[in-house]
Amino acid sequence: MKRNKTVVIGSGRLGANIAAKLSDLGNDVLIIDKDGSSFRKLSETFSGYDVVGDATDLGILENEAFIKEAKEVIITTDSDNVNLFIAHICFFIYDVPNIYVRFSDTDKGKLIEHTTIRAIYPFILSIEDFMEKRVGGIEL
Repeated sequence: MKRNKTVVIGSGRLGANIAAKLSDLGNDVLIIDKDGSSFRKLSETFSGYDVVGDATDLGILENEAFIKEAKEVIITTDSDNVNLFIAHICFFIYDVPNIYVRFSDTDKGKLIEHTTIRAIYPFILSIEDFMEKRVGGIEL
């Protein structure tokens, strides 16, 4: 199975901007959030898909977000614990090659040591920095 999708989980300011930027670059992007009204944060140029659903539900991940086709997942909800849980699901169950997880608490980074999951700390990482790191690690 070819992995060609980017899944963004959480349509807050960070997630919506990352999804829009990746969409503008021509990536096949799907963004998921429990609150359908959060998609209003997406730019008008966003050409991906939005899914209303709970990303902690494996059925939603498989049947709505097509997680098995994801080349990367970017997890940006406002809960460090939820983000960690979803990152571990993506890593241990679905073997997603590239996983980025947003943490507010820098100590949470210890919980992804010895994995390929990469942490995003909003107070030290801007969208431009994220794109630079992503482009440096993945062929577009």
